[in-house]
Amino acid sequence: MPLVFAGMGGLLSERSGIINISLEGLMLFGAFAAVVGTYFTGQPLLGLLFAMVIGGLGATVFAFWSITLRANQIVAGTAIVLLALGVTAFLNQRIWGQAGGSPTVDRLPTIGAGLNMLVPVAILLVPLAHYVLFMTKPGLRILACGEHPQAAESVGIDVARYRYAAVIMSGVLSGLGGAYLSIGDLSQFTTNMTAGRGFIALAAVIFGNWTPFGMFGAALLFGLAQAVRFQVQAFDLPISQDLIIALPYVLTLIAITGLVRGPTPPAGLGRHATTD
Repeated sequence: MPLVFAGMGGLLSERSGIINISLEGLMLFGAFAAVVGTYFTGQPLLGLLFAMVIGGLGATVFAFWSITLRANQIVAGTAIVLLALGVTAFLNQRIWGQAGGSPTVDRLPTIGAGLNMLVPVAILLVPLAHYVLFMTKPGLRILACGEHPQAAESVGIDVARYRYAAVIMSGVLSGLGGAYLSIGDLSQFTTNMTAGRGFIALAAVIFGNWTPFGMFGAALLFGLAQAVRFQVQAFDLPISQDLIIALPYVLTLIAITGLVRGPTPPAGLGRHATTD
């Protein structure tokens, strides 16, 4: 489910035409903010709100660099990732006086069968995103910004505004994915706890051919690859742990190199409009 949240955020951003490799950093910011909010308020739901806000703020910085300043989007995204790694480790030490992780906090409420409350939210997000993108005027305008930004601007669409909205929403969703890890699966923040999931989520977007349902299927596949490791450990199967740990990343490489099928990215991905 963390991959679904971050992947959907990446999908919105890239459908608007902005290459977004900052998902890893935005997830890490969200994971940390969720624990900080829960620690100081005692309310996991408020911690979840903290994660969404901080994820959105981080994405706003990325959007400013990429859209307003027209910085290289890959470099800007990498900067967000590195910033998140350094800032969260530094603040963890300053706030709690310990390295490596935070104290334990309360977890998010669960629903039937002990499932995290964010699980149905992530599942419902997929058809909702499909409907918004392909069946509403704002969604079609986002698609137009990603396919032909110059043409979209020529007919009066404010490309910069729609791209800002899509990128900021990607930060909010990535923040939710990070919160799922820190106050959903666990009860604390640990340094670099996202462990590459943001990059895997971006690979799921590519593997799913930039569609919500395709991304969801790819996220489930990558999640399955991660879950295999725990099953191997539980049943003590004679398989190298190193190979099992590497499996999700091998699938990621296969996805982004298009060995399974040739992905078709938005035609305007990474391109600026004339005046945005």
